[in-house]
Amino acid sequence: MSNNQDIFQGLGLVEELDEQAGETITGGYEVFTITNRTGYNVSYLIDGTKTPAQYAKPNGSAVWTAYSGGIVKFDADGRAGYVQNKSYNLSNGSKYEFQYNYSTPGNPYDIELYKVA
Repeated sequence: MSNNQDIFQGLGLVEELDEQAGETITGGYEVFTITNRTGYNVSYLIDGTKTPAQYAKPNGSAVWTAYSGGIVKFDADGRAGYVQNKSYNLSNGSKYEFQYNYSTPGNPYDIELYKVA
């Protein structure tokens, strides 16, 4: 290893450059599936892009290709007029479902996004 590589390695630049090169080689995108298993229309964004209405409806499903990180933001409260925003970084190749969150007794409107595969 040359002296320059030792210096860059010490600064953590080699790892960062390797990660950037890996993203460039793979295209820098993530693909995942989201399905709505609730009885509510679930409003959500993928990397800031609004979901087409047909995917947000009950039993709606979509395969997404995300080019800006794969961040989902959604309203975890199924009631109209109430908003409880949540955000997650989704994993490439995974499948997710909006489902009722039964871990919050007394709130039948609570929705969560679960990784199912």
